[in-house]
Amino acid sequence: MSLLAIIAGLVVLTIGAELLVRGASKLALSLGISPVVIGLTVVAFGTSTPELAVTVGAAVGGTPDVAVGNVVGSNIYNVLLILGLGALAAPLIVRQRIIKADVPLMIGASILMLAVASDGVIGFGEGALLFGLLIAYTTLSIRSGRNEPQEIVAEYQENLDATTRPGTSRLFSAVLVVAGLALLVVGAQLLVGGAVDVAQSLGVDDLVIGLTVVALGTSMPELVTTVVAALRGERDIAVGNVVGSNLFNILSVLGLGSMLAPGGIPVADAALSFDIPVMIAVAIAVLPVVFVGSTINRWEGAMFVLFAVLYTTYLVLDATAHELAGGFGFAMAVFVLPLTAITLGTLVVRELRAKRTARA
Repeated sequence: MSLLAIIAGLVVLTIGAELLVRGASKLALSLGISPVVIGLTVVAFGTSTPELAVTVGAAVGGTPDVAVGNVVGSNIYNVLLILGLGALAAPLIVRQRIIKADVPLMIGASILMLAVASDGVIGFGEGALLFGLLIAYTTLSIRSGRNEPQEIVAEYQENLDATTRPGTSRLFSAVLVVAGLALLVVGAQLLVGGAVDVAQSLGVDDLVIGLTVVALGTSMPELVTTVVAALRGERDIAVGNVVGSNLFNILSVLGLGSMLAPGGIPVADAALSFDIPVMIAVAIAVLPVVFVGSTINRWEGAMFVLFAVLYTTYLVLDATAHELAGGFGFAMAVFVLPLTAITLGTLVVRELRAKRTARA
């Protein structure tokens, strides 16, 4: 029954997120909001509403490890698995100027999460700080989105036209939003309840369940949006969705959860010493994307997916106290440095090639 609850929760969450994104996007279009702004805020944030529902529910319901694991795990898988699969589907070329600001902001938000959690708890004041930064980020996105080149606006417009029915009334769009929110609440309750029951029956920590099953499940909307956008050639949307979702997860999901949970959200030592640093390293791994004309090639996408598999394997081995956990743990102990070194090395090579080409 617990497994059925998890599956049902994932299905309901995915449907709820889809209804919410469609309804909110159509409402925003009818109000004359730029397609770019909708893509950077409504769509990117909307695909993260499952994380919001699950984290807030877990935090208020007394399972903080699931709440923290969901945010950290989702951010890791958004880059390694989802962006990796998107690059495998079609090499991602990023031209959008705002990505240059969003990626450093994502890295900064990841580091900030480690800082506010360093004392073992994210309290109300720290949650309010995170949520306040989200408001500032959204305002920045709206202002920047209005100045995007026409080809970028056309790309977002085409994507919205493909996902929203023409002629839909505002009332119907509002109904979709309400229905989506209701399904998110129900799906979150099913998923968290089932995941906690499975963790207890298997003797696995709530944190591991949050980092794996819950995180992967709540990231399904981002996966669908990113891969479909990549296959359509909408590379800016594919990358923007991942970066925007990661920012939303930290600033809004964790921020609101910390504000609503009595006494804040406790953060486990394992998350502080390993999982959050991995999340920071993964955020840094997106740096090569920010350069004009840069590309995430298929081999780089494959590398991201490989790291996702290695990370998940380590979590499973460690949680089950497998005999291979020690050796694998030693390899994973240097996970952050190699990933960062590869990313920065790629960045330097691309910069040198660009400069040589410009001089020639």
